[in-house]
Amino acid sequence: MTLSLDAALEVASAAADRAREEVLPRFRNVAVETKGDGSPVTEADRAAERAIRATLRDAYPDHPVLGEEFGDEGESAASRSDGLCWVVDPIDGTIAFSRGIPLFSTLIALLEDGEPVVAVLDLPALGERYTATRGGGCRRNGAPTRVSDESDLSRAIVSHGDPFCFERYGRADVFQRMAREIPMLRGYTDAFGHALVLGGGVGAMVDPDLNLWDIAATRLLVPEAGGRCEVLPEVKGKSGLVLGSPPLVEQLLAYFS
Repeated sequence: MTLSLDAALEVASAAADRAREEVLPRFRNVAVETKGDGSPVTEADRAAERAIRATLRDAYPDHPVLGEEFGDEGESAASRSDGLCWVVDPIDGTIAFSRGIPLFSTLIALLEDGEPVVAVLDLPALGERYTATRGGGCRRNGAPTRVSDESDLSRAIVSHGDPFCFERYGRADVFQRMAREIPMLRGYTDAFGHALVLGGGVGAMVDPDLNLWDIAATRLLVPEAGGRCEVLPEVKGKSGLVLGSPPLVEQLLAYFS
């Protein structure tokens, strides 16, 4: 049976709704732990991922799920004839969440043969949600949205991930050059920065040192919003994104050459 992308998006949106129900009551009211890799995690992360998985499993019991907190669930996508797999980050921006900053998100994407075909980027504390299906455009709270048409780095707001992420990715030089040459370089980090690009306020973003669950939804949302989204080469198991207005992305990619 052919998968309906619209139906899958409805399920992903329902999963994001359930994640909100777990996350918002715990915002500014939850203990923070440290994972083995040194990154923070909270019970809200785990509860949200459980809720998302349960919603996806109810609708698509045969679809595997890969999530940040609980890893693989179900047979691998590579072994499936249809190559379908859900990828989930229950709270992208746990550092912000754990410190009472409302700029965190929930990311849900459906991959088919490794390519995203359904995507949700939800900002629970801000009441904003970006959604897309392959070929269906990008929407913010149901209304179409597009990336900026800016082409001049001297006029654009350009966002970036944390400077230490450039260092871990081995390209601190890229951040240093951006800081020297781009007048309106601003640190809107995590998928919150991606959302600002989708809304057109930020012209482009450079975001290195990311995992699959950090990039899957954005890889679909940006082109569906008329933008360009380039995946950076993998370094020590991490990759990254350069996303936004196509002319700006082209210029920013040159910083990595």
